[in-house]
Amino acid sequence: MSGGWEGWEWDETLFRGAAVYYDRGRLPYSPTLVDAFEAALSPNGTGRLLDVGCGPGTIALRIAGLFTEVVGVDADADMIAEAHRLAVARGVANASWRHMRAEALPADLGVFRVVTFAASFHWMDRPVVARTVREMLDPAGVVVHVDNRHQDSLVPSSLPTVPRAEIDELRRRYLGPDRRAGSSIRNTSPDNEATVFRDAGFEGPQIVVVPDGRDLARTIDDVVAEVFSMSSTAPHLFGDQTDQFEKDLREILTEAAGTAGRLGVRLPDNELKIWRPTRP
Repeated sequence: MSGGWEGWEWDETLFRGAAVYYDRGRLPYSPTLVDAFEAALSPNGTGRLLDVGCGPGTIALRIAGLFTEVVGVDADADMIAEAHRLAVARGVANASWRHMRAEALPADLGVFRVVTFAASFHWMDRPVVARTVREMLDPAGVVVHVDNRHQDSLVPSSLPTVPRAEIDELRRRYLGPDRRAGSSIRNTSPDNEATVFRDAGFEGPQIVVVPDGRDLARTIDDVVAEVFSMSSTAPHLFGDQTDQFEKDLREILTEAAGTAGRLGVRLPDNELKIWRPTRP
């Protein structure tokens, strides 16, 4: 397929306009995620966490209480501003935020007990970033890829499904057949994450399954926020057609929801993929 990830280059418009939609729109992680982190890693309120590609603090704010200090870094300035806003709103006082690309690490940030990636690693120069964060770990440190597997979501029988095929067709009508990613296109994402980490000097992963399975009811506004939180349908891509796209999107969602007025999704289990530096 043309326009694959191999030839794509990052630019700062990737998530432009998406930050304000992210916290509401993205599907939530398991309610037992914090317990799973604590059971697997036993941080006991000590050590430091680095969340790379933190977005609006989705993971960092959830698990901040397990650590002495949390640092989130993200390449999108609006995501960092939103993370700061949510930290204040939720009373998380031990978190700080840096607007920077992952490739600019270590940036004198020091050493960390845990480094996390959640829906972010595929946007980076993965070999470079993996090697760098390995050197930022303290002697007992680990890297954790938090995998929400939401692309495998199931639909509960009690509510109509989110009409994803129709939404994608609407995207194509406005933006063309290729998936936009910033100022260019990116129709694929990299795989072979395990090879990248092992080549960077890690072993594993230890996989911890975090059960979920909830039937989640989504309002029309929730799904609109989800669509606008995605890089391929970030608001800036539509230009002066943004309002019309949203109007058409709402019509599709309203018809799909029918008399229920809601759309449903069954949330899959999450996974913590824990990578430890290979010891000599």
